[in-house]
Amino acid sequence: MTLLAGALAAYLLGAIPVGYLVARGFGVIDIRSHGSGNIGAANVLRTAGRWPGLLTLGGDIAKGYLAVLVGAAVGGGGAAASAVAAVAAIVGNCWSVYLRFRGGKGVATGLGAFLNVAPWATAPAALVWLVTAITFRYVSLASLMAALCVPIGALVLGYPRESVAACAVAAAIIGYRHGDNVERLLAGTERRLGERRSA
Repeated sequence: MTLLAGALAAYLLGAIPVGYLVARGFGVIDIRSHGSGNIGAANVLRTAGRWPGLLTLGGDIAKGYLAVLVGAAVGGGGAAASAVAAVAAIVGNCWSVYLRFRGGKGVATGLGAFLNVAPWATAPAALVWLVTAITFRYVSLASLMAALCVPIGALVLGYPRESVAACAVAAAIIGYRHGDNVERLLAGTERRLGERRSA
């Protein structure tokens, strides 16, 4: 029951729709009606501009970290409680109860969560994201590559098996949420970073 309570707390925090709220604050009534329809930083950046995009990114990272802190505390502490809270926070971001179970793709929230659970595994993953994004200019490809790196890094660095499992589950969720992006990447129709929809 304690782990379940921790998971619920982490889910509710992770489900806070930062991008939706930030976009509204900058005059975009419903970010889901614009661009890709996603509430994540990339779509907010394309739709509302640089500062809203950066605020969304920072907010999602912060809520992922905070969700693990709170969820682990409520869940009794330890690696298992933190791992469960991390997955719950990402699930909340992807399927938010506040938005009728619609949401983002879990990348920034996952980064925040695993900065708490497996911080040293996120460093090489962040580098992979940066190099991939700069080289190919596909945010989706960079996110997928980074997500795959986190469980590998956690395993190699000797994190508890609960943490490694949580990283693997998170990577699977992020991969699932990027299904449409993968199809567009394969078809050559995925938009590059900085490219407008009309391009």
